[in-house]
Amino acid sequence: MKSLDLIKELALAHGPSGFERDIRDVITKHLAEEAVFSQDYLGSLICKKSGLQSSPKIMLPGHMDEIGFMVNSITKNGYLKFVPLGGWWDQVMLAQKVIIKTRLGDVEGIIGSTPPHLMSAKDKERIVEKKEMFIDVGAKDKEEAENVLGIQLGDPVVPGSDFHVLNGTSKIMSKALDNRLGCALFIDVIKNLQDTAHPNTVYGVGTVQEEVGLRGAVTAANLVEPDICLTVDVAIATDTPGLEKEDSEVRLGNGPVLTLADASLIGNRSLRYFVIDMAKQANIPLQFNTMMGGGTDGGAVHKFGPGVPAVVISIPTRYIHSHYSVFDYIDYEYTLQLLLAIIKSLDPENVEKIKLGQ
Repeated sequence: MKSLDLIKELALAHGPSGFERDIRDVITKHLAEEAVFSQDYLGSLICKKSGLQSSPKIMLPGHMDEIGFMVNSITKNGYLKFVPLGGWWDQVMLAQKVIIKTRLGDVEGIIGSTPPHLMSAKDKERIVEKKEMFIDVGAKDKEEAENVLGIQLGDPVVPGSDFHVLNGTSKIMSKALDNRLGCALFIDVIKNLQDTAHPNTVYGVGTVQEEVGLRGAVTAANLVEPDICLTVDVAIATDTPGLEKEDSEVRLGNGPVLTLADASLIGNRSLRYFVIDMAKQANIPLQFNTMMGGGTDGGAVHKFGPGVPAVVISIPTRYIHSHYSVFDYIDYEYTLQLLLAIIKSLDPENVEKIKLGQ
C-alpha cells in the first residue's frame, strides 16, 4: 500500500468547509517538484501538469473540505453551541470526540446532550437534533472557555478521529476520506505522469467548500477553463446489512464506481462510454451507481462556459459523513490505474468526439 502514508497525512489533516488551508499545504508539499500552482480567491488549489500540448485541458477536481462544525455561541456555563458545516446525520454525532481549532491551538471536546435517563418516555423515542446538542470542553464558565482556552465564535470544529488499517486487511478506517481520497488520487496521477507522455494538460484541483454547495468548483473552473472534467470523489458502498435490495450493489474491493447520475450531474454519455472502454481495455473492474440525494464538484464544473463533458469516478466507501469511514485500498489502486489510462488517451481527436457526442 505505497500511497497509504499520503492518504493518512491528508485524512488526518484538519480542513472543514471554509477552513481548508492545512490540506492545501499538504498537497503543495507533495507536488512541489511536479506541478505549477495557482489559486482562486476562495482558496481552491490548482495543480497544473503540462503534457505534450497545452490543450485539451483535463480537470480532476477533488474537494479538500471535510464535514465539520462552527462555534456559534458559548453558554454562561462554558458549553459550546454549534452549526454544521456540511451534511451531518444527527444520530452519528452524540458522544463523539471533536477538536476545536482556535488561534491558540487545538482544544478537545465531546458532543453532549440531555442524557436519556432524564428524558421523558416520549423524548426517548425521537432522535436528538443538532440544535439540542452542545460541546463540552471542560470549561467551568464562558470566561474560561474564551480567555483561557481561546475559543472564539466562528472557530471551526472537526472530528477527533484516528487512522487505522483494519485488522491486517486492505481496508482502512479514518475520518475525512470524503474527500481526501480524491485529493490523494490527483496527487498520485500527477506524480505518475512525470515520466509519461500524455497528449493534454492535466489540472489536479483541490476545491473548497464542496460540502456546502460545490462553491470552489465554480471559481476553479473559471480559472482552468477545462475541456473535460473527471471528478474524483467517494461513492456510497451498499454492501452492508440492510442494503441487500439495492438495484446496483456497490462493494468494497470491486473497483472504482462510475456514477451514471446524481442530483447535480447526469454523466456525459460519450465520456461515460469512453471510461467504460478504457476500463475494459485495461482489465480494470468497474462498478456503477446513481445517487439522486447528493452531488459532487462535477455538478458545478459541467456548467462552465458552453458546457464541459463530465463524469464522476469514485472509490466505494462505507459510513461517509461520520467520524469514521471505511474504504478498501485495492479500489484506490484500481481507480488510479483507470484515471491514468483515461488521461493518456484523451488526445485532441478523442476529446473533440466526446464534445460532439460521437
